[in-house]
Amino acid sequence: MTSTPIAAYGVLSDCRSAALVSAEGSVDWLCLPRFDSPSVLGRLLGEEAGFWSIRPVGDFTSSRRYVGPSMVLETTFHAGEGEVILTDALALGDGNRGHDLGSGSPGALLRVVSCTRGTVELDVVFVARPEYGSIRPLVRPESGGLLVRGGAAVLALSAPVLFAVDGDVARSRLVMEKGDTWGFALDHATSSEAAPAFWGQEEIRGRLADTVEGWASWSGMHQNYTGPWQDLVALSGRVLQALTFYPTGAIVAAPTTSLPEVVGGLRNWDYRYTWIRDASMTLQALWVAACPDEAGKFFRFLATAGSGQLGRGDELQIMYGIGGERDLSERELPHLPGWRSSTPVRVGNAAWRQRQLDVYGELLDAAATLPEYLAGMDSDTRRFLADAADAAADRWQSPDHGIWEFRRAPRHYLYSKLMCWVAVDRAISLAALLDATDRIPRWRQAREEIAAAITSEGWSETANAFTQAFGSDHLDASALMLSIVGFLPGDDPRMLATIDAVQEHLTDARGLVYRYGVEDGLPGAEGTFLLCTFWLAHALALAGSLERARDVFGSAAAFATDLGLLSEEADPGSGELLGNFPQAFSHIGLVNAAWAISRAEEKSGGSPPPGPRGTQG
Repeated sequence: MTSTPIAAYGVLSDCRSAALVSAEGSVDWLCLPRFDSPSVLGRLLGEEAGFWSIRPVGDFTSSRRYVGPSMVLETTFHAGEGEVILTDALALGDGNRGHDLGSGSPGALLRVVSCTRGTVELDVVFVARPEYGSIRPLVRPESGGLLVRGGAAVLALSAPVLFAVDGDVARSRLVMEKGDTWGFALDHATSSEAAPAFWGQEEIRGRLADTVEGWASWSGMHQNYTGPWQDLVALSGRVLQALTFYPTGAIVAAPTTSLPEVVGGLRNWDYRYTWIRDASMTLQALWVAACPDEAGKFFRFLATAGSGQLGRGDELQIMYGIGGERDLSERELPHLPGWRSSTPVRVGNAAWRQRQLDVYGELLDAAATLPEYLAGMDSDTRRFLADAADAAADRWQSPDHGIWEFRRAPRHYLYSKLMCWVAVDRAISLAALLDATDRIPRWRQAREEIAAAITSEGWSETANAFTQAFGSDHLDASALMLSIVGFLPGDDPRMLATIDAVQEHLTDARGLVYRYGVEDGLPGAEGTFLLCTFWLAHALALAGSLERARDVFGSAAAFATDLGLLSEEADPGSGELLGNFPQAFSHIGLVNAAWAISRAEEKSGGSPPPGPRGTQG
């Protein structure tokens, strides 16, 4: 089984796909050409699923960083008296800058190694296993590198060295002296296309430098947040941009599948799809951490992906494929043992069939945060958003599966009702932009009815808090959103009581928050949820408890890796990061909580809080 800690990985992105690289120089996850394509390197989920390692022979230590404001990873190996620097990137389109980041990306993994001191011998091992490790391909050495064919995949590994090939395992030793620089590139095609051409050394180095410049251009144009935890917020903004699929504007929840919420457990899901909830919140976080100029493309993507669903009375799906696909049927891959024997490994996600009424609120909330991006939208997109508000008004009284996607009978979850309230509330403010002023009366009526139900049925005298579901006494961290979305003032006594209840009953000794305190029908205990911890910090800031807010924020932020990356959960015992990685939800929570604390501190100082990029919050 694979045992490398999740926190040991760095992520690369070309805004089309992603790769995960370990601190020891091994690419253990790579899907081409899209985030949701079958992996060609998949050791993350099983030793036999393929990897590409470049590392010193013998003992060594390593350190790493991202190169400037980019998603280009630099790993420095110290081996005896020698030192080499390995720089890894997924190549961006040649010369593309700013908003064109992701346009024309060739789907090529670049690896350049330079010796900066002494002499270092490197071991280079390349084992491609397409289709999640189910294929052992034919590997043939050629002038310029290796040609790999298997199933539908054709891979070309450009290399400055000769490989010894044993079956499908290619290995080479490379002795480097100070001043030496050598580049590798992995390109791909399908079996119906011509094999990719091999890259020359000058081209590899040039495209790597261009990729660094491309990311720096995007960051320089967009990342102007100043405030607490500025570096973490900026890095989170780049991570969220890295999870964006440029061709459609879709945003994945994470670039991996089946990294478990419980080691050895069954809570292993495929997150390489676009959840309306996650993507809408991502756009809001990008408003703070970067620039949500992709908002228009994203709303158009959803209007197309969900075309006809709302108009004929169907439910809006909670998630779609990054190309707009609707059928995301889930299946298991029994040949993969999973990360630390956490099975089953799944691709697809059965939650696409669930009813989750919160999606309407998240969608309209994002639109209300970014109204300037609605002005130029086509009539179909505006109608889609107005119909989403109508759906919330019509269906808010129905049970659903809730934000946490419980795989059990639907219930009347408080968070779902709250987000239906958000949908109609935001739609009222957007009515003119949506050409839907005639719908305002019914939206207002629905808003009043939902608010009354939440106030009367969502509050538990026994728990002295708002709870998970109507008529329930069980706590749920999602109740913290009552003040975050503006349903209640942050210092409302009921909100303060709910915050206290969450801190007392859903928080561990390290200050991290569990999602809920009730059995969810799956075996094994959950880890603490980083997003929920950031929600608590956010709610505390709105309540005016700034010292407590900073403490809670610090508890969650401390779990960022040395590269600033966050997973979904932390193991309640060891504190080890768990879940798909890096996780958009966690980075969203970090950005929004930092912004809330910044605003609250500005307000307490007597001056109005500045908005990012010169706007008003």
